[in-house]
Amino acid sequence: MTFDYDLFVIGGGSGGVRAARIAAAEGGAKVGLAEESRMGGTCVIRGCVPKKLMVFASAFPDLIEDANAYGWRVRSEGFDWPRFRTALEAELTRLENAYRSTLLTAGVTIHDARATVVDPHTVRLASGETFTTRHILVATGGWPFVPDIPGRDLAITSNEVFHLDALPKRALVVGGGYIASEFACILHGLGVETTQYYRGAQILRGFDDESRGHVANAMQARGIAIHCGTDVIRLEKTATAIRAVATDGTEREFDLVLYATGRRPNSAGLGLADLGVKFGRNGQIVVDEWSQTAVPSIFAVGDVTDRVNLTPVAIREGHAFADTVFRGVPTRFDHSLIASAVFTQPELGSIGLTEEQAREQEPIEVYSATFRPMKTLFAGRQDRVLMKLIVGEASRKVLGCHIVAPEAGELIQLAAIAIGMGATKEDFDRTVAVHPTMAEELVTMRKASRKG
Repeated sequence: MTFDYDLFVIGGGSGGVRAARIAAAEGGAKVGLAEESRMGGTCVIRGCVPKKLMVFASAFPDLIEDANAYGWRVRSEGFDWPRFRTALEAELTRLENAYRSTLLTAGVTIHDARATVVDPHTVRLASGETFTTRHILVATGGWPFVPDIPGRDLAITSNEVFHLDALPKRALVVGGGYIASEFACILHGLGVETTQYYRGAQILRGFDDESRGHVANAMQARGIAIHCGTDVIRLEKTATAIRAVATDGTEREFDLVLYATGRRPNSAGLGLADLGVKFGRNGQIVVDEWSQTAVPSIFAVGDVTDRVNLTPVAIREGHAFADTVFRGVPTRFDHSLIASAVFTQPELGSIGLTEEQAREQEPIEVYSATFRPMKTLFAGRQDRVLMKLIVGEASRKVLGCHIVAPEAGELIQLAAIAIGMGATKEDFDRTVAVHPTMAEELVTMRKASRKG
């Protein structure tokens, strides 16, 4: 049978774009790609990239204050949100065009339309056009989830926060994950009086307990009001604000309510269920280790599979798919050891097992140190850094590394290389410290803080 395409990708985010490019440029495939919104997906348009730029923007008040402590005569005239937002939107447009250019250079045909699956080898665009294809790759990502509470339409999500007409004076962030915690820090840094509600006992569930406690304490010390064990019952519109009625019995008014209570796989309405594709309880597309669904010609990568929802993971999954199917190089991506960073203030970098996970697996030693870093200590700040290693008592392997510090995302990337290679505590000990740095603590901790 002759097909219109060898591969048709649904979704122009990081995973879909990487798969399309590799299949076309290196695998010699005829590839079509459909994207109903802006090219670049969640990460580039409404996620990692604009968020990190907002993180940078929100850090300047501290930098200006520290500059004065270091002898510079600097003063701030306040934050110009419209000016920043205009520059941000221009940068996102530049990146979107770069993604398009990369695909076109690779020989991929772009369709700016929503696509659905008709049968295992046919897709239909919203325009009514249909195309046959040997393989289909679904890479439609995820979408913010807002609980079905009264007044939910008064809230926004991370999708809309980058496009506000003006910054609010008072904001409520609902959620305790990394997106909620990051935006609580961002808004506070931009001068917004910020409150965070989380129904759980501590924010950043799933991360190392000591590390997330350290982040929460630092956020509160900066002035962010974190209320754990608290959820919103309903939102009400008042004459000048939004009233949040909470489970703790309080009723508070805010100018903005941002929900960051998780994301759900964007898998509905694609026509997949009728074909025999299997779904998990949250709507995720079930795939095997090769990213293949129950229908042999249909594959899926990225957040829509709800495996590890990180942009670099989606990219690696997409690349592995293209290598396997179009380059004749069978490749399975290993999801077991992936570094991550939470861009709160301070940042949290993590790789490997948490202390709690490691204790359940085997006897361990924990090496942990907290201290005031030189840079902010000189400026009179009370900030404290946390460096932590989890070590297998018998194997001596470093099972996990957790860092709470400025630029922790940069630090954990390098630690991940060593841990990925199976480094032992003695390998760390043999490494000569770079002095004076924060990171030298990782190679100078000689005595275990505790065992378990």
